[in-house]
Amino acid sequence: MSQSRPGHLPLAWPLSLLLVGLVVYASLYPFSGWRSQGYNPWAFLWAPWPQYWTGFDAWVNFIGYLPLGLLLVLALSRHLRLSIAWCCAVLLAAGLSLSMELAQAYLPSRVTSQMDLVLNTSGALAGATLGALLVALGWRDRFTAWRTQWLVGQTRGGVVLLLLWPFAAVYPAPVPFGVGQAWPPAEAWLRSLLADTPFLPWLPQSGDSVPLGALTEMLVVGLSVWATILTGHALLRRVWQRVVFLALWLGLVVGVGALSAALTYGPVHTWAAFSPAVSMGLMLAGGLGILSLGLPHRLCAVLMLLSLTYALGLLNRAPEIPYFAQSLQVWEQGRFIHFHGLTQWLSWLWPYAALVVGIRLALRPAKGSGAPGAHYN
Repeated sequence: MSQSRPGHLPLAWPLSLLLVGLVVYASLYPFSGWRSQGYNPWAFLWAPWPQYWTGFDAWVNFIGYLPLGLLLVLALSRHLRLSIAWCCAVLLAAGLSLSMELAQAYLPSRVTSQMDLVLNTSGALAGATLGALLVALGWRDRFTAWRTQWLVGQTRGGVVLLLLWPFAAVYPAPVPFGVGQAWPPAEAWLRSLLADTPFLPWLPQSGDSVPLGALTEMLVVGLSVWATILTGHALLRRVWQRVVFLALWLGLVVGVGALSAALTYGPVHTWAAFSPAVSMGLMLAGGLGILSLGLPHRLCAVLMLLSLTYALGLLNRAPEIPYFAQSLQVWEQGRFIHFHGLTQWLSWLWPYAALVVGIRLALRPAKGSGAPGAHYN
């Protein structure tokens, strides 16, 4: 059974735990109104099959558990026989789904259904089967070898951070790709918490904010995206690998911006987010990404910290836009209601998690943070 290199935590474990957290959040959101509704929480197992359901809900329940089954098999098969790992992955995912359905029986805003349990388990079964097939064909070992050849040692959570960024950036923000505007909601929460206390005057007084100008908006977009590029540069071993990453990442950034606009304003406004300022910001990020291709890994981490900190300072001075607040109703209602809070929290917290990861990358041992192309470990 192949093992990861020293300093490399198999990605399947943190990603599995992350997916479990996402499932719990999406299943139990908004976490309020808990009470017994006067019936047996197990009753949904033998209740009639639901008459009203949509294809969207069915696909979400199936696809939501598919990667969980896949990742659990990849993680467990490093310690167990493949057949046992497959069984454990399916049982764990099914147990999680059953637990969520039982918990939903105490949430008046949620409806328990054996159809959800069947679809969740079917998705996990499909994912676990795919994962077992990948392990049997040797693709997991190939991925481990690829990771060894492409990534420096002690990535310090940088890969997981990059995987989470698209989900954080797809949530609509006053400035596209400007994740981390957490001060306005934090200030509102602190004011409500400290209301009628002598500590309320201690909070900074909010003055009349001036809308961000085009140049400032360009800087926020450029520095925010460049920070993600620098994170990738700090992880990759060689310059040519950084070139490949830069090209693919910029394509992903454009796709995330288009998807966010389409989900928020409608498909006819897919490219509405790419104003001249935003487009110039993306070009700035691309140009800075090219200039930073040959920088040492530790310097990339330090520059990521500086660019992200400056972008956050500019972004959190931006005022709320009334028209933008109205557009958020698309996410707060309808199909996105159970994902709204999750993506919002990711959008708020991602850059602050990135600062922690960036500090760890900057402080890793010197043998793992030299110039790209050097040999490690």
